Amino acid sequence: MSERLRFLPAGNEALLVELDDLETTLTLLDRLRAVRPEGLKELVPAARTVMIRFDPLATNRSAIAAFVAQLDLSNRSARKGETFDIPVAYDGEDLGEVAAFLGWSVEELIRRHTEATYTVAFTGFAPGFAYMTCDDAAFDVPRRKTPRVRIPAGSVALAGKFGGIYPTDSPGGWQILGTTPLRMWDTARPRAALLAPGDRVRFRDMAKSAIAPAPVRERRVDTDPAAEGLRVIRADRPALYQDLGRPGRADQGVSESGALDRASLRDANLCVGNPSDAAAIEITFGGFALRTDRPATLALTGAPCPLEIRTSHGRSVFAPFARPFALDAGDELTLGVPSEGMRSYLALRGGFADEPVLGSASTDTLAKIGPPPIAAGDVLVPADRPAAAVDPDRPEPKQLPRTGETVTLDVVLGPRTDWFTDKGVQTFLSQEWAVTAESSRVGVRLSGVAPLERRDAAELPSEGTALGSIQVPHSGQPVLFLADHPLTGGYPVIGVVASHHLDLAGQIPIGARIRFNSIAAFDPHVKEIDR
Repeated sequence: MSERLRFLPAGNEALLVELDDLETTLTLLDRLRAVRPEGLKELVPAARTVMIRFDPLATNRSAIAAFVAQLDLSNRSARKGETFDIPVAYDGEDLGEVAAFLGWSVEELIRRHTEATYTVAFTGFAPGFAYMTCDDAAFDVPRRKTPRVRIPAGSVALAGKFGGIYPTDSPGGWQILGTTPLRMWDTARPRAALLAPGDRVRFRDMAKSAIAPAPVRERRVDTDPAAEGLRVIRADRPALYQDLGRPGRADQGVSESGALDRASLRDANLCVGNPSDAAAIEITFGGFALRTDRPATLALTGAPCPLEIRTSHGRSVFAPFARPFALDAGDELTLGVPSEGMRSYLALRGGFADEPVLGSASTDTLAKIGPPPIAAGDVLVPADRPAAAVDPDRPEPKQLPRTGETVTLDVVLGPRTDWFTDKGVQTFLSQEWAVTAESSRVGVRLSGVAPLERRDAAELPSEGTALGSIQVPHSGQPVLFLADHPLTGGYPVIGVVASHHLDLAGQIPIGARIRFNSIAAFDPHVKEIDR
């Protein structure tokens, strides 16, 4: 018996292992979980691949590939789970198009979908998103040529040979058949994800079924109007708590998230004597103000906003940037619009009284995990944790990109560079790409004069995506994934931003341009292994 393993680069700190089929892929996943090689940080399984994230200080791509190549995959993994009935309202936007593609009527599509049994193969994309295989082989439909910016939570959808249910409102390119009222992800449950690998699913038409959907429990965020601390009096855009995120939780479908500019987060904390990984407030494009009811020491780093303090006596003074400064009770602090960069980090000495979710206070905007966005009227409650001495002598901050400027980002080609023509790769590296207004913490949407040319229009089975991945949908206009990106995606990744430029990528403002510089040639390795 011979098995083919293909090892594909996925940035400085990840490797994509491509296998022949889903069964072999899940077997490799189980073997790696049982016997972890040195330096392995995280595993992201998908349809025919396992993405291996590793610590480059402990190992390298060649060592990981050699370890995988010697594993025995001949005894396939077997998985078992629970059975779920999922009620569906078949009112999806793509119902008619999917039926036409398959050569069926809408009624036949609904009938066959409800008669089929789906099995959860793996989770990914977002927390609670289960990739399900179907026992009706006819269900095989392409993704949309251009992904939607927003797909509602509960959407029941198809892509390739997989079925799935979107756990939250998110971008996506799957074909929508309908919606379910059930929650796919709820951290209030003992098992946050409703579905886990091995579970079986039967869909029920709510228009015909007598099964009543389970009641949806609304999660309430208790607010204390008497809370004291730093009251937000202006927030032109929602601000977010961010720390260093939730590493190592891919097995739950949870991406790392965290601050987009980690160096600036650390600097803000070091200015005021906090641990470098403490949560701070990530503020986009300034336009933020607060009033404190007590003495407080703060620092702002990242995008340099003008900082004005209006004292309780009506006097106005300017606070220093990237240095600690003090507020007295009754003082108001106003952040203007930054002259460069995009995101600023406001740290409070002693930290904020945040409520960690899955070990982090970060707000993941795609997965909807973490504290709610901060808005005018909210109170930022000090935690008064122990802190070291403030540091007024931090190094001068680096200059950040401005609107209209061109920024060069180093990239490692792969894992799917060979899905593009030579002309497409040349266009990717030689053309300037404009940062569009549709960009967010999930990803930077880019626009170029010439779209990237692919070798063909084949469908890519869903696979893991690393932070900094540059994914290219059928439109040929790339998307650069940032901290809140989906764990898996179904469009080819032409390259991955080098780890030393990830903070810079998070500070590129709308209206700037990006040029990509290849620092490593596309270098896949194929091994044929006799078992």
